[in-house]
Amino acid sequence: QGRDIHSLLILVCESFCTLVITDPKFSMPIANVTAAVGRDATLTCVVHDLGAYKVAWLRVDTQTILTIQNHVITKNKRIGITYTEKKTWQLRIKDIRETDRGWYMCQINTDPMKSQMGYLDVVVPPDILDYPTSTDMVVREGSNVTLRCAAVGSPPPAIVWRREAGDNISLQDGEQVSSVEGPTFTIPKVNRLHMGAYLCIASNGVPPTVSKRVMLIVCSAPRCTEGAGTGQRMTLECHSEAYPKSINYWTREKGDIVPQGGKYEPVLIDNAYKVVMKLSIKVVSQADFGAYKCIAKNSLGETDGTIKLYSKLSGYPYFNPVESSADKPGFGRKTLLWSSFKQSFPCVSFVFFYLLPPPSCRENSIPICVFHLAFSIPILVQRPLGKALDWKTPLGRS
Repeated sequence: QGRDIHSLLILVCESFCTLVITDPKFSMPIANVTAAVGRDATLTCVVHDLGAYKVAWLRVDTQTILTIQNHVITKNKRIGITYTEKKTWQLRIKDIRETDRGWYMCQINTDPMKSQMGYLDVVVPPDILDYPTSTDMVVREGSNVTLRCAAVGSPPPAIVWRREAGDNISLQDGEQVSSVEGPTFTIPKVNRLHMGAYLCIASNGVPPTVSKRVMLIVCSAPRCTEGAGTGQRMTLECHSEAYPKSINYWTREKGDIVPQGGKYEPVLIDNAYKVVMKLSIKVVSQADFGAYKCIAKNSLGETDGTIKLYSKLSGYPYFNPVESSADKPGFGRKTLLWSSFKQSFPCVSFVFFYLLPPPSCRENSIPICVFHLAFSIPILVQRPLGKALDWKTPLGRS
């Protein structure tokens, strides 16, 4: 009887039941992944209703089978596979290399085969190539200079040039800019002001940003500017700029080298291609007045700057009239000499007052007359040096 019921159920099922077999399908597309060199990356494939079918990962460009189900087929030890409830299959790649960039396929062994692909993009931080990137350069003043910077990376890096010290860069048209974009830029008619360190900076959004320092050295003859201090202790200062480094020293007007020690203190402050020469005179005397030369010389030339040290005069000028032999009867020639005993600013002008006697004095030849101010003539004298005489008759300021 039981056998009859079983047969009846089979007969009924054959008449009314439909066996439904569902093929597996992908639940979502594989998301593309971007990873930096040296990092790890994961590609995810989600399958629904896998059943008895199997999932495999392949490298598309080489048609290499990487994994089947939970087994790693490739000998690449950086490849791994994880899955969850036969639904989520994750291909893991450790220590990403640039050669890992490309398409990867998740495949189900149905008939016909089902598959979908995801792309792994590998980004590479910028790297500056030693060649053809410029190295430290030594050029002559007046020549044209082109700086080059070659960098690689993924995506291709952008290149910016800056001066290390933050100074502006002079372009070919004379424009001053803080930076220049591009792998090359040209400095026309380079001069000593262009000398210094330039930075080639490469960046592509993938850290770290990298840079290379290029030192530009301009060979130029020395140049000097002069300046003089004031006071009892005087300091003469001279600025020299040159490359190669210059030899610097002080001389007097006749070429005698100013010795170090005693009342003279020569000081040299060296800053790369810029040199500051200072000569301090502890106590200035009359013998110290005159011209001093700061000399700078190198293999390309020689130059000197001249600083004249004058006596700084101030106070009341004194003079004594000295009568000489008369040029004509009744007319005498007088020489006026002045002197001062203090030091300050030099006299810059003299005013001569001509005093004429009244007509009655001239007519009657009276030897003693009262003189009246008739007129004055201003005469400009640039930095005069007076003769020291010990006369005691003050005539006023001049």
